[in-house]
Amino acid sequence: MTDNTQHQQAATPELPTQYVPADVEGKLYERWVERGYFEADEHSENPRYAIVISPPNVTGSLHLGHAFEHTLIDALTRRKRMQGYETLWQPGMDHAGIATQNVVERELAKEGKSRHDLGREAFIERVWKWKNESGGQISGQMRRLGDGVAWSRERFTMDEGLSRAVQTVFKKMYEDELIYRAERIINWCPRCLTAISDIEVEYSDDDGELVSMTYGEGEESLVVATTRAETMLGDTAVAVHPDDERYRHLVGKRIKLPLTDRTIPVVADTHVDPEFGTGAVKVTPAHDPNDFEIGRRHDLPSLTVMDERAVITVPGPFEGLDRLEARSAIVAALRAEGRIVAEKRPYVHSVGHCSRCKTTVEPRLSMQWWVKVGPLAQAAGDAVRDGQVKIHPQEMEKRYFDWVDDLRDWCISRQLWWGHRIPIWYGPDGEIVCVGPDEEPPGGEGWHQETDVLDTWFSSGLWPFSTLGWPEQTDSLAKFYPNSVLVTGYDILFFWVARMMMFGLYAMDGTPPFHTIALHGMVRDQFGKKMSKSFGNAVNPLDWMDAYGSDALRFTLARGANPGVDVPIGEDWVQGSRNFANKIWNATRFALMNGATVEGELPAAEELSATDRWILSRLNTVVAEVDAYYEDYQFAKVSDALFHFAWDEVFDWYVELSKTTFMGGGRPAEVSARVLGEVLDTTLRLLHPVMPFVTETLWTTLTGQESLVIADWPAMRGFRDKAAEAEIEQVQQVITEVRRFRSDQGLQPGQKVPARLTLEGTAFAPHEAAIRQLLRLTPEGDAFQATASLPVSGATVALDLSGTIDVEAERKRLTKDLQNAEKEKAAAEAKLGNEAFLAKAPDKVVDKIRGRLTKAEADIERITAQLAGLPTG
Repeated sequence: MTDNTQHQQAATPELPTQYVPADVEGKLYERWVERGYFEADEHSENPRYAIVISPPNVTGSLHLGHAFEHTLIDALTRRKRMQGYETLWQPGMDHAGIATQNVVERELAKEGKSRHDLGREAFIERVWKWKNESGGQISGQMRRLGDGVAWSRERFTMDEGLSRAVQTVFKKMYEDELIYRAERIINWCPRCLTAISDIEVEYSDDDGELVSMTYGEGEESLVVATTRAETMLGDTAVAVHPDDERYRHLVGKRIKLPLTDRTIPVVADTHVDPEFGTGAVKVTPAHDPNDFEIGRRHDLPSLTVMDERAVITVPGPFEGLDRLEARSAIVAALRAEGRIVAEKRPYVHSVGHCSRCKTTVEPRLSMQWWVKVGPLAQAAGDAVRDGQVKIHPQEMEKRYFDWVDDLRDWCISRQLWWGHRIPIWYGPDGEIVCVGPDEEPPGGEGWHQETDVLDTWFSSGLWPFSTLGWPEQTDSLAKFYPNSVLVTGYDILFFWVARMMMFGLYAMDGTPPFHTIALHGMVRDQFGKKMSKSFGNAVNPLDWMDAYGSDALRFTLARGANPGVDVPIGEDWVQGSRNFANKIWNATRFALMNGATVEGELPAAEELSATDRWILSRLNTVVAEVDAYYEDYQFAKVSDALFHFAWDEVFDWYVELSKTTFMGGGRPAEVSARVLGEVLDTTLRLLHPVMPFVTETLWTTLTGQESLVIADWPAMRGFRDKAAEAEIEQVQQVITEVRRFRSDQGLQPGQKVPARLTLEGTAFAPHEAAIRQLLRLTPEGDAFQATASLPVSGATVALDLSGTIDVEAERKRLTKDLQNAEKEKAAAEAKLGNEAFLAKAPDKVVDKIRGRLTKAEADIERITAQLAGLPTG
């Protein structure tokens, strides 16, 4: 190997008898960072490979979802780095406007203060102080996981450079009339006291009430139904369908609004469904998005009846009541007037909640800043349609198109203090000026800046290019934009991905921010249930890393990562991955103790045994498979292929078959030691992207070289030997069948049995010593009695079981098993011979019966051979 400069030490390297992750991981990671392995050079002539991290919230800590996504990205970037790419995994954090402001406000509340006591500037200083002292603990947790990010490039969505990018984009969009200010219905959180976007609203089916009540008097009355009776105070009309004969006589008339001194008109609008309920709906333009549109069509006034905390503001008996208190009081008052026609409780209906604090969202008419998303969304959809950007797996494209093709304008203003303050200045005479990053704001009496800040997703949507120095035309931007791939969960396809697509195409002259969107699923518990603290099944990944090591957690997550599919995970699976890490450790220790080496060229083909040629042939096949799976983002298949190759073929077969060679010494042992060194070298390289810590420790010990992080990725050597593969497959069949027979006879694994091996006409002769060693078969001796004979794959193994089993009892057991197998065969044949059954039965059922027939025939053959092998007298 030529990728590192150091040479293997002359003395045989040693490893501790056990692998203890805690003794290895922290020190290894710091060494990687100190040596700059994860840094990226924008001046390098190597091909680029760039990925951005989904910036975690500054308030956050590592959860299993982070660990899952980071494992996949780290695997991709580690492999590309080993392949010679100039690799950038861009780290950073999101300022998380609402969440961070809430954290600091809670701290102030403990001191008996609010942000208003401090004032805006002092409060923002307090948030920065919190961020510098307590925020960003997730960065340390990412190190625990092994994230190979370029730490020197770490960015924060509120740092100076990103603030400049935000102001630049805002001004450009404002001048292009893509940002505007308007009074519209928004989603309002009475707890966070800010507008939130549609994608920040989580809907659930909640128990509520449906109340039907009479508006108007006598023949000029009708019944409306609502789940939000408190909003009736803001009704400015009742709407019916223009073709509804029941209400034609009322259209254009005014009717009495109960509990008020107002009358409201009855209007005809096609939005109303005459088949739903009574066919008449109350219209509250200031508190419902559909009613707002009806109000605009009919020039209705909009009456806001609640303040920012969802407290009633209408003068009268309900003023000062919270919306839920008012709901009950208003229904009671209507009931007292005899206007309640029907009440349904519980009434299950879809209710929107703030995704951060879970408070019920209140639709509210408000003056806000908006992005006109139509042209931006069109471009984001077209980039996928025309193949500039590929979504993987492809079936996820439909979800993407369903979203971007139906996007409503985006409310980007938030009534917070922490965040990017909107760069708009208002003048004393109604002037509005947008100020760019290098411009002086207007001065003079009466000028003031907009108090709202921008939605957090506005700044994180710029992440792929703002982190590279845009709007400056930096070398980093030229080298690493667009990114190679975005790895993210399908659950934020709408939040983050669509935003980045829109901003990237807009700001970067039609160049999308990445070529591929690789979507993964969500981590769930082992029963497929969503993980949640309320469900009691949430897991802290740090606990599993403490118990089993980071490699074990990473391998478990990667092994479950099928594209776009949710990932179940349980602790016993992490334990299994820990066992795999231990298996790799122990096998490498055995190899080192037997002289495994990477020194010198591989021996010539004529010096290689069939076992050597077999494992090298299989190794080349696995290299090709792993490469193909990585290119298709099939992390589960990568992990599975490596698990079975390493454990089953290298450790359980090659190492075991080679033990007699090592014990024999001489040139054959030297040859196998070099082959074993080659196989372990390559296997550890292949495993490194997913299991970096244990592989680094073993590989550097095996090779004496600097680090796997900067080692070469294995390449196909073109070595394939089908004959050797077929030969070793026959040997495996013999060993497997005899092991099964020994188990069937109740023999202990270590119990030695005299045996005669007849190997004429086969390629088994060179493998006899290994076969005997693995099967605990001793030479036949003078008193040998062939009490059992097994014809297997061209060989015959005769065993002397005298004194080891009860022959008659065994004969009875096998005879009963044979009878059962013959019954199963007869039943399957009868069904498959029934034309009527075959004509009606589904293909899956027929295939299952065919499988039962095949198994029964195999069982009959096996049991018959076992019976024939038993002593007759």
